[in-house]
Amino acid sequence: MEENRSMVKFTMVIVMITSFIAPFMGNAINLGIPQMALEFGVGQSLLNWVVTSYLLASAAFLLPFGRLADIVGRKKVFTVGMFLFALTALGSGFAWSFSMFIIFRVLQGIASAMIFGTSMAILTSVVPPKERGKAMGLSAASTYIGLSLGPVLGGVICSTIGWRGIFYFNFAIALVVLCLTLARLSGEWLGAVDKFDKWGGILWILGILLFLYGLTDITAGFQYMITFILGLTLLIAFVVYETKISNPLLPIRMFMNNRAFTFSNLAALINYSATFALTFLMSLYLQNVQNIEISQSGLILLSQPILMAALSPLAGRLSDRINSQILASVGMAITTLGLFFFIFLDEKTSILLVIINLAFIGLGFAFFSSPNSNAVMSSVDRALYGVASSTLGTMRLLGQTLSMTIVALITSISMKNLTLDSPDYVTGFLQSSRASFIVFSVLCCIGIFASLARGSAPQTMRNNSD
Repeated sequence: MEENRSMVKFTMVIVMITSFIAPFMGNAINLGIPQMALEFGVGQSLLNWVVTSYLLASAAFLLPFGRLADIVGRKKVFTVGMFLFALTALGSGFAWSFSMFIIFRVLQGIASAMIFGTSMAILTSVVPPKERGKAMGLSAASTYIGLSLGPVLGGVICSTIGWRGIFYFNFAIALVVLCLTLARLSGEWLGAVDKFDKWGGILWILGILLFLYGLTDITAGFQYMITFILGLTLLIAFVVYETKISNPLLPIRMFMNNRAFTFSNLAALINYSATFALTFLMSLYLQNVQNIEISQSGLILLSQPILMAALSPLAGRLSDRINSQILASVGMAITTLGLFFFIFLDEKTSILLVIINLAFIGLGFAFFSSPNSNAVMSSVDRALYGVASSTLGTMRLLGQTLSMTIVALITSISMKNLTLDSPDYVTGFLQSSRASFIVFSVLCCIGIFASLARGSAPQTMRNNSD
């Protein structure tokens, strides 16, 4: 019993540190991009690949590595992923050219897929069912702490060491996690005995890469539209192929027969689609409409992730006692209301009201995220924990891409070629943000019904209670 408690404790520490790394790195890197531009002498179009290359690689490999971990062992894939993450962080810090830096970022995205396709599955395997919500709440809190500290600590690192220091810092954290994993995690947590579906993996990787790449800038030109359509075609072929084989990469029937799993993932997709671009829009609003300095704007925007970090453990614990359908749906409803209020932003909106509403949305997201993750992981059998974790991660990345695509499409129509020094910029931006928040509010409202449609209890909870 004591040994089991020790295993749970160290697993929780490992997953919390892991949950911190990616959001911290993502937010910190944004502050280092101007320094990269000067050092490597590259323009904005190439700088976009600093973030895009990592996200595309991570999204493409999440599902294959999640399924592979179910077959060969979750600790094994997690450990290799963390070792590769440490190496690529060090390589990124020592990169001697921009092209080599992007190669390391792609490899880091693949390593990230190995880590995040297994970490939640390991946590679910180790933590007793009655404590899963609490554990996932702590994991979510770590994510939001990473989001909060990214701009602050990243700014300190960039101003003292330079942008390379961000990757040295991540290398050190990855080494700590790797040592803890090798020393303290003794299980392998095999979940499935099937052979790995390599053709399904190829179809998925190519399909999701082309689909998301085309989606990232679908309004920019005909080639993006063609790429998007080709990727969508490959994904459709993937679904058809998966229904016809005995050992699929993604059990499609799981979506058809498991209502809780299907609608919990759909709710996650909708939630991220409606909320991810919020920080992007509000950053532009605060700096370019309210004329607030970047440092002060960052502090204002912190009101959302700080509240999310503070309340996620509470929401997680509540999901162990109250059905996730209720908690997640209430969280989605709060978020919908907060997004609706932002429709009425103008030049005279009180900053205090902005801070309160950002915190209000943070409250909604906290009460949605942990309970929804708990519902996803509790709705499948142990053999599919890796697939469930990877599917949820893919929904998150797809939702984030869709959110930015919605904003890009709206701004390309309403703002066209307006620049910051244009007299019509503020008017054009407010029109774009208003239209974006209308779309996001409607999406989030639909998400409430998706969350409610999951049913009153996870279908396989009883199977996981051992």
